[in-house]
Amino acid sequence: MDGGIEIMRKVIVSGGGSGMGRAVTEDFVKRGDSVLILGRRADRLEKVAEELGPTVEFKSCDLTNPDDVARSLEGCSSFDVLVNCAGGKSHTTGTDLNSVHKRWLEDFSTNVLTAVLLTEAVLPLLTKGNPRLITVSSIAALRGNDSYGAAKAALHGWNHSMVARMAELGGTANIVVPGYTYGTEFFGGGEPSKAELSRRAAESPLGRFGEIDDVVGAIAYLSSAQAGFVTGQFLGVNGGAVLGR
Repeated sequence: MDGGIEIMRKVIVSGGGSGMGRAVTEDFVKRGDSVLILGRRADRLEKVAEELGPTVEFKSCDLTNPDDVARSLEGCSSFDVLVNCAGGKSHTTGTDLNSVHKRWLEDFSTNVLTAVLLTEAVLPLLTKGNPRLITVSSIAALRGNDSYGAAKAALHGWNHSMVARMAELGGTANIVVPGYTYGTEFFGGGEPSKAELSRRAAESPLGRFGEIDDVVGAIAYLSSAQAGFVTGQFLGVNGGAVLGR
């Protein structure tokens, strides 16, 4: 901070090619930050970079592959903020052991390894003084959802271990925990039915479902100067569908 004005930061966002990751990227750009977005689909990433302008760069990579993660950061010098936004839910169904084995490995890889590997690779590049680590989890971590909920819950325990490591750099490590958020691709695209939207809205005492901007706002806060003394926390963005604990 300089005279109360936040200078441009260098931000890295995983899963920045669509949905929540794209919205987070756009918000950082509007705040004057430069952003590197990572993900599997080069065409999606390129489109986002073209739409948001010259302060957005992209590199396609498999975030579950250690070598690919390392290659994606070649030539990078430093970052101020890392947002782990990549994730998803396995489409493998069935209760036979082979299906269970595949589903659990897929959900662990997609939701845990993507965050852990990228964070380990970025950690030496984070600027000292006030860096931020922000990871997107899910309400499923708090109320359960088979392998997906268990994988998201694993991020919560992992974040506890990151608090001390980020503190060595003068920074923070926090988790954003969204509830149902309209406008993402999590449920496979397509418009949810009115009945489904009504059911989701009824889960919240506020009588509505979440919007992407609700999550973007939480991430913006945790990356801001005002959140410099907030670390090791799980910030629920679920309209009270699950109360804080």
